[in-house]
Amino acid sequence: MTADSSLPLLVRIAALAVVAVFLQIGVISEVPVFGVSVDISPLLVCFLGLLCGSVLGAIGGFAIGLLVDLLLLQTLGLTSLIFTVLGYWSGRLRELRDPQAALTPLLVGAAGSAAAMLGYSLIEFLLGVDAPVSLELLREIVVGVVVNTLVALPVWAIVRRSLAGSLPDDPRRRRRRAYTTGGLSPLSRA
Repeated sequence: MTADSSLPLLVRIAALAVVAVFLQIGVISEVPVFGVSVDISPLLVCFLGLLCGSVLGAIGGFAIGLLVDLLLLQTLGLTSLIFTVLGYWSGRLRELRDPQAALTPLLVGAAGSAAAMLGYSLIEFLLGVDAPVSLELLREIVVGVVVNTLVALPVWAIVRRSLAGSLPDDPRRRRRRAYTTGGLSPLSRA
């Protein structure tokens, strides 16, 4: 992937991230579903990693997390840290296993949402933020993961469709060069 071919992808990722974060903060977070709000930010980060690889997933996760922290006036860098890890590990899943199953977006969305919610809660607790730790928090995390899993397929379709024209080639799917020996192979005589 050269610099010329990666510029349209980076522009598409930046536009998608800005639109998704503003949509999340302005509209989606205001509509509760089963008592929790849908959070498409970790889904977006996981799907960026799944489609673009670990490096772009981590960079996108950091940028999206920083944008969320700045817009919500939260602890600066906390969401960035969590989303960087999410984007990196989703990208590593793509690079190591190349999941092609239809349930992959659901599983990655559920795991990413659970990791984001648990990681955020754990780090906030370790930083000493006065928040009640009870069964209500566990209920919100479980219901949040279920709701985000239900939303994972539409978000996957939007992210994949938005980045479809400029996605990088998978190195394992590149075409192999034909074996040439200059006519010395006994198999080429047939």
